[in-house]
Order: sequence, then C-alpha cells, then structure tokens
Amino acid sequence: MPKFYYVYRLVSISSPDRHYTGFTTDLQARLATHNAGKVTHTAKYAPWEIDSAHAFHDENKAIQFEKYLKSHSGREFAKRHF
Repeated sequence: MPKFYYVYRLVSISSPDRHYTGFTTDLQARLATHNAGKVTHTAKYAPWEIDSAHAFHDENKAIQFEKYLKSHSGREFAKRHF
C-alpha cells in the first residue's frame, strides 16, 4: 500500500468556530494527540474532530497545500469549500 501524506482540517467540538489545519502521515494518531492536549495550539479548544482530510502521494504537494490553507486566501477557500 502506498504511503499517503494528509492535510487535515479540524473543528473544535466545544467551539465550532475554531479550526486548525495540519499535516500528518497518520490521521487517527494525530487526532488523538490533539485531543489529549499535547499540541499547544489546540489544547484550549479540545476536543476536536476531523472536518476534512486530503491525501497526497507527494509530500511536497501536501506541505504546499497545508501552507496555502494557512494563508489568508487559503482560509477563505476553506470556509467556502469545506
């Protein structure tokens, strides 16, 4: 099975207006890390659930997509499409 690189967007269950975008190779383990409070940027608004996830074969493409989603225009794109 090929290795995938994921760009994911989380939504806070307790504060649905809060989102977080990240990059990983293991979605379930990364979600568990966020929900365990081990990520300083997300600990305050835990618990989280996956809002969307996008799989890439190419690590560089995944990293570039994550950077785009964290930009101003990328956040607007995510609001409209996810």
